[in-house]
Amino acid sequence: MSEDTKKPAEVSPSDPSEAGDELTDQVSDAIAMTSERASEQTATDQLPTEATEDVVLEEERVKDEIEIQIDLLKDQDWAVRREAVITLGEMGDERCVEPLVRSLRDGDWQVREVAIEALGMVGSPAVELLIKQLRDWDIRKYAIKALGKIRDERVLEPLIAQLRSDEFKEDATDALVELGQPAMETLVKALKDKDENVRKQAVIALGRIQDPAAVDALIEMLQDKDWFTRLTAAAALEKIGDERGRDAIKPLL
Repeated sequence: MSEDTKKPAEVSPSDPSEAGDELTDQVSDAIAMTSERASEQTATDQLPTEATEDVVLEEERVKDEIEIQIDLLKDQDWAVRREAVITLGEMGDERCVEPLVRSLRDGDWQVREVAIEALGMVGSPAVELLIKQLRDWDIRKYAIKALGKIRDERVLEPLIAQLRSDEFKEDATDALVELGQPAMETLVKALKDKDENVRKQAVIALGRIQDPAAVDALIEMLQDKDWFTRLTAAAALEKIGDERGRDAIKPLL
């Protein structure tokens, strides 16, 4: 074999200290990256917790304020009670319903009046308890007025039922008129009721609401068997002012 034949190149082994340093750097980088990701995850996990804590604190603050106002309803000064009722109504929380309903029994009429308004501001959450109060003679008048301020279909039939009462039919009529258009369909149906009081008060309410949609139904009431209901229907048609109604009542003049 020729001496010129090339020998394999000899590879110098790496420096052990350099390899160790490189491995240490890689491990350190991995640890740092893992730690950074863990910190980011922890911060992310804390966000909902902090938001929840804020909500809880706000609820507690409102709850405390409601309880403060409820306590003021026991104050001997009617003016203090009145302001507490107004504040509870403005809060509009369903937890205000029971204390506001109790205020319908307050000894001062000014407190009772603002309690009616406050329950109207609370709205639908107050309907169920107010309907129950219709069984109580002492506060039925105020419960009827409060229901007339809440646009919720659940109030309609209980108010129509109160048209049968000689004592409370006027209050119920006022409440239905205050509801306005949402009460129209129920009032038109009430024109067919067997009870004379219901028919008459429904006619009066429709005349006061003055919606032309009631004209045809009121024209039919000109044939009612009760003369006073017929007269009331004519007056309602005149008040609405629709030409169809005026033409219908001309023969009666």
